[in-house]
Amino acid sequence: MKRRTLLQSVPAAAALLTPSLWAASPPDSAVYELRIYHAAPGKLPDLLARFRDHTIKLFDQHGLQSVAYWTPLDEPDKNNTLIYILRHPSREAAAANWKAFQDDPGWKSVKEKSEANGKLVEKVDSTYLALADFWPTLKS
Repeated sequence: MKRRTLLQSVPAAAALLTPSLWAASPPDSAVYELRIYHAAPGKLPDLLARFRDHTIKLFDQHGLQSVAYWTPLDEPDKNNTLIYILRHPSREAAAANWKAFQDDPGWKSVKEKSEANGKLVEKVDSTYLALADFWPTLKS
């Protein structure tokens, strides 16, 4: 997915967040991770179910803090794309938490069972972001 297409298909994350997430505090030193999952043909419903029923709970257990999740409304990404943002205390914490998540036997079991009829994801794009200095800090 081209960045321009992404920006056109996904409203700015902060604009969709509820006001209760804003805080009047020093600049946010957290790192945000924008992740775009390109689902295998016909597999987006299965991918969404895996996130809904298992992945987010496992993320929570491993310190991967969900900010928000989206699916595009328009083609060509409407039926094959999941977009979400995670918040991490640092890049180092992100790496450690991702490793713990990927090594988790519970995750391995969920992944294996959910992909019994074929892989759910063809490609994952990941971009680490820092909150711009002119934007309000987000509460953790």
